[in-house]
Amino acid sequence: MQKVAGIKSWLTDFDAVAAKVEELNMMPDFIAEGIASEEELDALYADTLEAVEALELRNMLRGEEDKMGAIVDINAGAGGTEALDWADMLLRMYTRWCEAHGYKVKMLDYQAGDEVGVKSCTMEVEGEFAYGYLKSENGVHRMVRLSPFNANNKRQTTFASVAVTPAVDDSIEVVVNPANVVWETFRSSGAGGQNVNKVETAARLRYHFKDEDTGEEISYVIENQETRSQLMNKENAMRILRSKLYQYLLDKRMAKSQAVEAAKKKIEWGSQIRSYVFDDRRVKDHRTGHQTSNVDAVMDGDLDAFIKAYLMEFGGQ
Repeated sequence: MQKVAGIKSWLTDFDAVAAKVEELNMMPDFIAEGIASEEELDALYADTLEAVEALELRNMLRGEEDKMGAIVDINAGAGGTEALDWADMLLRMYTRWCEAHGYKVKMLDYQAGDEVGVKSCTMEVEGEFAYGYLKSENGVHRMVRLSPFNANNKRQTTFASVAVTPAVDDSIEVVVNPANVVWETFRSSGAGGQNVNKVETAARLRYHFKDEDTGEEISYVIENQETRSQLMNKENAMRILRSKLYQYLLDKRMAKSQAVEAAKKKIEWGSQIRSYVFDDRRVKDHRTGHQTSNVDAVMDGDLDAFIKAYLMEFGGQ
């Protein structure tokens, strides 16, 4: 039924666009007969163009994994206090984007900075095609601004990395070798019920394995303190591990893809996918060349133009 609904939705959207195009082709005759005005023609053209581009964009999300939810990891990079604040700003930016598009966000793990901001965090974005859209954010994000944390208010550059993986469900088969799993428990941090800071409810999963093709040693460390139940936190950590392993398999399949290679670079100068220059009022994506001067809107979650530019250029690969 899910497959049938997906096909039907494509047919319905295509028929709607085709009807708009047909009506647009007839508009010159309507204008000649005095039935319609040139203003109505312009309005219909803009509406039709938007509908065609929306369908084109959706066609870029045809991968098996694109329709899934997403797990987003944000990690502060080089830059000290400034980097911690930058990671926090990115967290807010993605949260606002999710809210604007009706996606539900769950914080799975949150490691606060020593003074401000966030060292690292993991959140799950629930909703159809969340991964398909957010995969464009995979990589290193560079910020340049007059730092409020610098006594001389000097211009400072800092970095944070964003890793996006598809949130796999039971319909996706991912093999996890129990022999490679090591569990640790620890006390949760932050506010909460009486268990917090008293009982070891948080779970840490360590998974170590060797790549069959290259012999490379691969390790994952996943922490989860989302709930007060150690059992549920372990289940959530295992679900995140399955998602990361699934992404690992995707990355192997697309090892030569420029978009994937960008996400593997170090969190430092020269490896960024996008630059946010606050004092010059400019945000530029280095993969697509798309840029805007409305930095405030971008930081408030207005990412659609960047996502669209990325998908139209790389989504079909």
